[in-house]
Amino acid sequence: MIRIFDTHKIRFQKELTGTCWQFSPCQGEYAGQTYTVATPCCWENHPDFGSYRGEGIYRTTFRAGGNLRLECKGVSHTATVYLDGKEIARHYNAYTMFDTVLANVAHGSHILEIKADNRFSKESALHIPNDYMSYGGISRPVVLEQLADVYIRQVHVTPVLENHKWSAEVSLKVKNISDRPLCCTAVAELASKTVVWENVALSPQEERELTSNICFEQVESWSLENPRLYEVSAVLTMDGKPVDDLIDRFGFRTVAIAGKYILLNGRAVHIKGFCRHEDHPQFGCALPYAALAYDLESIRHLGANSVRTAHYPNDEVFLDLCDELGILVWEENHARGLSLEDMQNPNFEKQAEMVIREMIPAHYNHPSIYIWGILNECASETAYGKECYEKQLALIRELDQTRPHSFASCKFKTDICLGLPDVVSYNIYPKWYHDTPVKAYLDDLYQWVQNETEGSGKPFLVTEIGAGAIYGYRNPYHSKWTEEYQAQALEEQVKTVLDYHDCCGVYIWQFCDVRISEEWFGGRPRTMNNKGIVDEYRRRKLSYDIVKQIFEAYGNYLE
Repeated sequence: MIRIFDTHKIRFQKELTGTCWQFSPCQGEYAGQTYTVATPCCWENHPDFGSYRGEGIYRTTFRAGGNLRLECKGVSHTATVYLDGKEIARHYNAYTMFDTVLANVAHGSHILEIKADNRFSKESALHIPNDYMSYGGISRPVVLEQLADVYIRQVHVTPVLENHKWSAEVSLKVKNISDRPLCCTAVAELASKTVVWENVALSPQEERELTSNICFEQVESWSLENPRLYEVSAVLTMDGKPVDDLIDRFGFRTVAIAGKYILLNGRAVHIKGFCRHEDHPQFGCALPYAALAYDLESIRHLGANSVRTAHYPNDEVFLDLCDELGILVWEENHARGLSLEDMQNPNFEKQAEMVIREMIPAHYNHPSIYIWGILNECASETAYGKECYEKQLALIRELDQTRPHSFASCKFKTDICLGLPDVVSYNIYPKWYHDTPVKAYLDDLYQWVQNETEGSGKPFLVTEIGAGAIYGYRNPYHSKWTEEYQAQALEEQVKTVLDYHDCCGVYIWQFCDVRISEEWFGGRPRTMNNKGIVDEYRRRKLSYDIVKQIFEAYGNYLE
């Protein structure tokens, strides 16, 4: 499934993922053997490759010709793409899309090969042994499109609310992929309004951005209670004939910072959320639509209003569902727990910044995304780390001026970067990694932020809190790793944070148990991070009902 709505009515589009792929591992005892697989998939979910680290080649055929666009929504974690034996694209990082446009491809049958590589190496600064699994394979859809000589590469809608009236800036990026000058007309329709750009002259290979501002008299705001979505439909015509189109969805909503509050449409939002990894024992990180929908329905059933996409950009289908359900999303680039030495890898800055450059334009229109995050628990206590945080937050601001940004820190009273983000965010684990009372620990940290750092006066979020439990493990003395202890710890943790007068909310770590890298292990029983309130199969632990009662007792706003 590419998206949960049609993105084209004119442009031919076909999802190539399905059951028609062949897979061959390149290393190990099964090297060279061929398997028929259904994609998207992670090869770890095949019976022969549960712990395989290496390269694997996926192969399929299709019939097409002319100007073709191939888009890969996610390949883990390094991809090399070949068409008829010729390399046409390379990409690093499992969690962002990439595409390539090929002009004048001969009509007929073609062989598409994608070599995926999930090995760890010095060339990979972000995919390292970690507290989650770095899977291998084609984990998100592969899409084939046929293009005219001029096409719409991107459409963005930026809503603005002034004096209780909505307007929006509409931006189209159109590109001429031919070797001759062309002239076209662009039309965008949204919320019963139409804007036209006539006689757009494009030089050979030129890309141009077209913008216009539109005022609206009667539109509904997107909110947690009423997640009203609108379509923007852009069409290109040449000589009076439609040649290309692009459809996306957006919502009329604003996000702003006012003192210590995060405002959604002018109201101070109270975050009740979960951190969630893309992980399932049957599907790895390639969760199908039904599994994504099940997770979000469970999260809504729990009374939550937000999800943090720890620790990477998520599948567009997941974001589409959050848009429809009115669930706020903290989405972040890909980095978790990198040390100073990790950040000094010569590939780190360019790879981390590329994730931001690919994430924000692709997900810009999702009204559910209310904040961008970076660099979870990295070296924010160091001078070099501060330079990296500063560059990446500045890049976010360059790409999107409409949303705040933040990073989740675990540097207790040592972080030197709190002057950089719009929101100060901390991961804390009292009652788990140490037995400090939650209120005392939280208040000590908050007062330090206010009195001794440049984060003073900013909104404050607890972006991780929790405790581990093995599903089914119980005992009468409620020791750690029992379901009883987790439930007791979460009750104190979550109530304390939601009651804290200057805190904007909490993200529980985490929604479900997840597999971790065996190379990392880190003392995790079952080679899993077991802090989910449901286990990896989504079976409820005792903490489920406790968290549900707490979340349902608090409103969505700090009013």
